[in-house]
Amino acid sequence: MTRLLSRTFPSVKLRDSNPKAPEFKNLKNSQTQVPIPSSSSPQENSKIPKSKSWSVYLILSTTEPIKTYVGITTDFSRRLKQHNGEIRGGAKASSAGRPWLCACIITGFTCLSQASSFESKWKIFTRKLPRRKKDEDMSQSDALLQHRRRALNKVEESLDCSYLETDWKI
Repeated sequence: MTRLLSRTFPSVKLRDSNPKAPEFKNLKNSQTQVPIPSSSSPQENSKIPKSKSWSVYLILSTTEPIKTYVGITTDFSRRLKQHNGEIRGGAKASSAGRPWLCACIITGFTCLSQASSFESKWKIFTRKLPRRKKDEDMSQSDALLQHRRRALNKVEESLDCSYLETDWKI
């Protein structure tokens, strides 16, 4: 039996060829148990993959017009190379501002969900905050970074960020 949910997300459901077979009945009614490795020896612990540490970053373009970009990653040095076009990947939005410089890295996120939520809030607060008139002696990049920093402060006020480490490079 095939049922098409949409052209983008097709769904295929297969019928059991022999629904009376005992193998199928046992699989449906049994519970699968997965062994959990004990933490008794250090050798066994080294085989367990460590969880990835997620980071939210802010990069600054060096070409006119000056722009900023906020993203998330588990490996910032690789991601910056992607944004700068040194290796494949990177966001389409960042291809016009090359080369990019690291402005800020926020580390300490334990999962993608936390990092994505933080990134989203940072972008939302950046859009909602009114822009201040820049001083005559202030550069465009300084004004952009100041605006992003004010938005980041708003995010930190709205969330519990005590476990995060913020490192401003510029």
